[in-house]
Amino acid sequence: MKLAQARRISQIVFLALFLCLLFQTEFRGSFHAIQGDPRIPYPVRWFLELDPLIALGSALSSHALYRGLLWSLAIILPTVFLGRFFCGWICPLGTLNHWIGGFRSKSKLGLRRIESNRYRRWQELKYYLLAALLVAALLGLGLYGLLDPISLLVRSLALAVLPALNYAVNATVDLLSRPGWKPLFYVGAALHFLLKDTLLNFSQPHFRQGLLIGLIFAVILLLNVRFTRFWCRALCPLGALLGLLSRWSIFGLEKRESHCTDCNRCQLNCQGGDDPIPGVRWRQAECHMCMNCVADCPESGLVFRFFPATLTTREGPDLDRRRVLTSLAAGAALLPILRSAPGLAVEHSRARIRPPGSLDEFNFLERCIRCGECMKVCPNHALHPSFTEAGPEGLWTPVLVARIGYCEPGCVLCGQVCPTGAIWEFTLREKGWTGGVNPSPIRLGTAFYDRGRCLPWAMATECIVCEEWCPTSPKAIYLQPADVASREGQLRRVRQPYVDPALCVGCGACEHTCPVNDAPAVYVSSVGESRSKTNQMLLPRAAEKPVALLPAASASGLWRKAGETRVFAAADLWKYVDGDAERYLHAGVQQTFTALYRQQGGAEALADLHILATNGQARALFESESAAGSRPVPIGAGGRSYGPSVTFWQGRYFVRLTAYQDVGDTLLDLAGAMVAGLR
Repeated sequence: MKLAQARRISQIVFLALFLCLLFQTEFRGSFHAIQGDPRIPYPVRWFLELDPLIALGSALSSHALYRGLLWSLAIILPTVFLGRFFCGWICPLGTLNHWIGGFRSKSKLGLRRIESNRYRRWQELKYYLLAALLVAALLGLGLYGLLDPISLLVRSLALAVLPALNYAVNATVDLLSRPGWKPLFYVGAALHFLLKDTLLNFSQPHFRQGLLIGLIFAVILLLNVRFTRFWCRALCPLGALLGLLSRWSIFGLEKRESHCTDCNRCQLNCQGGDDPIPGVRWRQAECHMCMNCVADCPESGLVFRFFPATLTTREGPDLDRRRVLTSLAAGAALLPILRSAPGLAVEHSRARIRPPGSLDEFNFLERCIRCGECMKVCPNHALHPSFTEAGPEGLWTPVLVARIGYCEPGCVLCGQVCPTGAIWEFTLREKGWTGGVNPSPIRLGTAFYDRGRCLPWAMATECIVCEEWCPTSPKAIYLQPADVASREGQLRRVRQPYVDPALCVGCGACEHTCPVNDAPAVYVSSVGESRSKTNQMLLPRAAEKPVALLPAASASGLWRKAGETRVFAAADLWKYVDGDAERYLHAGVQQTFTALYRQQGGAEALADLHILATNGQARALFESESAAGSRPVPIGAGGRSYGPSVTFWQGRYFVRLTAYQDVGDTLLDLAGAMVAGLR
């Protein structure tokens, strides 16, 4: 099979796989009919995890590589040896650009097309964009997701194209299903049966900014009619990154100029503008490995091979040093420009309600790539791309719009599909909205009443819709009877609603169902969200005192605490143990205290104390630790010594002590002092 034919098959397969996973980014069952946490059975974020730009940008902005992003090595390593094969063989946006660019007439536009497919200086723009975006990511701005091709394609299809397609298909099926000609009715029924579990959404989605996102996507595609793969050649930062990585590729184009008859057919279908024609140097960093030049050459004057002759090859991009420095400076300047504008630090928008499981705002913006996966999977279409709600830095990041949809109490899907950890993968027990009382549920905000619009308050009209829809137990919305005088002076008894802010989780069900259709009488604000320590209005509950839990010294005085105790809430645990935080969160850890202890001789040990909800969870976490190489020790309710470390559990506490030198059994002395403080 020829390489060009293999490339076409590869493009079809990977585009079909991408669309299939995108269609399956939806939960089609019933949240009430399943046991445990609902899950998406397909790896719907796989293409985003494959993306090297997302992996690099996430690592730079958050200083950690989140979970499945190691999949990107499957693209990075072959690129170093084979060149930009991802752009020509796998990238779904590149495939669409490739196909749409092929709609141009070869007979009428042949000469113009050959000329436009030559290398142009504007192809350097993507490298300068990449430099600016990576510097911004290093400083904590996750803006690279706006231009990343996989993120852009998921966002565009999920929020603009698929909702429009869903509406069009439903309208067609409804039209065919009307009483009339029987064959059309059966065609409509068959279409609905075939598409209801694949292409069609469970309910018609409506997304804010969908029109703008769709128009931008349409412009990107239509530019291919004028310039071959304009996005890929001029703007794609992922293409620029792969071009830089391909500089050392051992697989490349070899030109046999003695065979050439100057027909220029190799340039006619060139996708990368990499100058495969004889007489000029082939630009390796620009080549998409589409193999069209080899397939179109009638004289077999071009061949791709390992270790080609490189006399006519330019390995890396030809960049201007001043422009690179300008790009780096521009990326660095973005941080003070965006952070000095209101909307992040000094002006909290009540409409900036983030999905459950979101990190605090600064860390959220570091990790969020604006891909739209969480918005696509939301069963009630409650998550929408922001425009001004989160300030200029938060453009197209997800916010909850309760008037369109509310956060389903039994749903945890947004955390499952997020590829970068901006939304942490949480469980129903951690969310705490179902299955009994949770003392610290995930709170998105707090509901407030506009009594001038509320029917029982303003018009003496009975209405209990908000109270009926409130999902918490006990309900955060409660009713109090009141006698209200009518216009004629007669007393009328109605039940007026109130909000208990200590119980409200900000799900938005009350706002979504309020019968006052324009501006609702009850609305949800982001104040009180559990992810923020400052956006609060209630006094915090008394927390565990770290001084009492972590003693100042061991009983013998051999170990003494050095420095202050550090405290991490469950939502912040990733900052301390990013690689293993998810295991502790699944175990039920609510808070973690850590402190350094030091002996007089200089030996040091780190004490980590994890607080769980119940004694059983602490014991389960202790027993989940490997016992290999340990011996049991009589510490707490159960303990093990591994030599340089000791673990034990006591009540609802799990403790790990780790020494940095050989300290013998002296850790047991420190463990005993800690047990005394936990009783």
